[in-house]
Amino acid sequence: MKKQKIKEMATNLGVNFTTKWTNKMLIRAIQTAEGNNPCFSSTVLAGCYNDGCLWFGKCKTGFDENV
Repeated sequence: MKKQKIKEMATNLGVNFTTKWTNKMLIRAIQTAEGNNPCFSSTVLAGCYNDGCLWFGKCKTGFDENV
């Protein structure tokens, strides 16, 4: 997923962000807005079983700035 799409998702969820935010920062803010643990690409991965999270698959396969 491209950064522009992630920004659109964040905006639609009411997330306030700046142009300096990385994909990882945006995704964690989106996770928070959706009521999920903001854990994208963190050490929490080993114990994460929240397969309802949009980012679950990307977390499990490793982080890529071009999500």
